[in-house]
Amino acid sequence: MNAWNFQELKETPSQTGGPYVHIGLLPQQANIEVFEHNFNNQLVSEKTQGQRIRLEGQVFDGLGLPLRDVLLEIWQADTNGVYPSHADSQGKSVDPSFCGWGRTGANFETGFWSFDTIKPGAVAGRKGSTQAPHIAVVLFARGINIGLNTRIYFDDEIEANANDPVLNSIEWATRRQTLIAKRTEVDGEVVYRFDIRIQGEDETVFFDI
Repeated sequence: MNAWNFQELKETPSQTGGPYVHIGLLPQQANIEVFEHNFNNQLVSEKTQGQRIRLEGQVFDGLGLPLRDVLLEIWQADTNGVYPSHADSQGKSVDPSFCGWGRTGANFETGFWSFDTIKPGAVAGRKGSTQAPHIAVVLFARGINIGLNTRIYFDDEIEANANDPVLNSIEWATRRQTLIAKRTEVDGEVVYRFDIRIQGEDETVFFDI
């Protein structure tokens, strides 16, 4: 059996996402029926535990213009701070009616995106720490080589945010604010607004994952 000579292996060429990546992954948004089970932005059902929230916003480029061909995916814990995955080793009960993962594309005309979900609970971090309630986000768009990973925290979790190890790893407090969603209420519904800026002075903090 020959051993691999890794010095002979070359990096696979990269390529930016094309203008129709969101249609390929969300064909129903373009009125194309392909999948038997379509992915969507609904993470809850009538049986899901926890406070229902609507998460919405826009993604802006370096010129401050909203992107209308962007795809977003989110991953989060349930209201008890448990991820619906066998990899979650906290030993706590998971809400079986919550999927924890969603995918959506921005509106083709306005650039607005949204998810209907629940506010997650705090989750265990490394070395006995506790992470503030948050939602992990990855976005894909034309001209981006690799998906951009970030997090969404909540502005009404002041104490938890102040002790969050990930937020505290960001040196500048003003940069931490780019990860904080703002709470509002619309027709009695709790809505958190979170805009993402991929370039510019107020560029959102992205993580190398």
